[in-house]
Amino acid sequence: MIRFESDYQEGCHENILNRLRETNLEQTSGYGADVYCESAKSLIKKSLGLEQAEIYFLVGGTQTNTTVIKSLLSPCEGVVCVASGHINVHESGAIESTGHKVLAISSNHDGLLYPSELESYLENFYADSTHEHMVQPGMVYLSFPSENGTLYSKNNLEQIKKICEKYKIYLFIDGARLGYGLMSQAADLNLKEFASLCDIFYIGGTKCGALFGEAVVIPDINKLKIKNFKTLIKQQGGLLAKGRLLGLQFEELFKDNLYFDLARHADNQAMRIKSAFEAQGVKLFYDSFTNQQFPVLNKSQFEILNKDFKFELWQVIDEDLSAYRFCTSWATKSEAVDALINAIKNI
Repeated sequence: MIRFESDYQEGCHENILNRLRETNLEQTSGYGADVYCESAKSLIKKSLGLEQAEIYFLVGGTQTNTTVIKSLLSPCEGVVCVASGHINVHESGAIESTGHKVLAISSNHDGLLYPSELESYLENFYADSTHEHMVQPGMVYLSFPSENGTLYSKNNLEQIKKICEKYKIYLFIDGARLGYGLMSQAADLNLKEFASLCDIFYIGGTKCGALFGEAVVIPDINKLKIKNFKTLIKQQGGLLAKGRLLGLQFEELFKDNLYFDLARHADNQAMRIKSAFEAQGVKLFYDSFTNQQFPVLNKSQFEILNKDFKFELWQVIDEDLSAYRFCTSWATKSEAVDALINAIKNI
């Protein structure tokens, strides 16, 4: 079987694996106090163009989301996101377990939170004379790309940032698939511009070439000072004792633009798959230009593709039609996509 179920099925890029082997018996200090973490931070700061940025390495996305949200919200505050947002659907109640409510906004825009919707939500909240008896919105959470592979434009993010500043709430962007978003042919901003449009975000490694790990970035440490952040990382299970394993991976990813090259490869393979479905007249549930594609297949088409390929059911539409997710990754082979395209021609 050829698998297109997700973008974290393979291990890691060979550069990382080789470097881990070469340095395996080295002795370093723990919990990120090592030369590899420092080197990785320097490389990331260079890519950001922000020497004042603060960077922390965590083991995974769930730990990152819970730690960031818990660290920035007061006990009476919640986090605003679209109803389909990752923290609202696929975090197993991790955010709620910290004592903070996810304030979900229904959206019909392919998983994106539109500035007008956010503005309306906040206006209506504060217009309610009883709002002091409610969970207070303290943060806006976005994913870039969204759960549906769609992208915020630079203008979208600029507007959302202004709204957050107006209401004095934080903007946090989940970048588990950040590389795939920035390298998309539909993206109109780069990493430096992206970093200027949020208060805190993270660069995903788990889904973009690393064995595991995410890099939290605070673009302006003078503006956003989080008390005891490293202690909170440990409390939430995100701090790795052998921290150098995280630093080494991000060091390799940010050498010679490897992170971005890997992401571009995944997007290019996904566009080939998208074109193949479109050529067969297959409707796409979302117009995604990133590494996730969502064709709408009938039962007969599903059965043909399901013989040799693994992919994920996304949403049942009716008795015959369902939307499915095909996901490419940094490691997707052209030969695998060739095989899928040939199969698509026969549905």
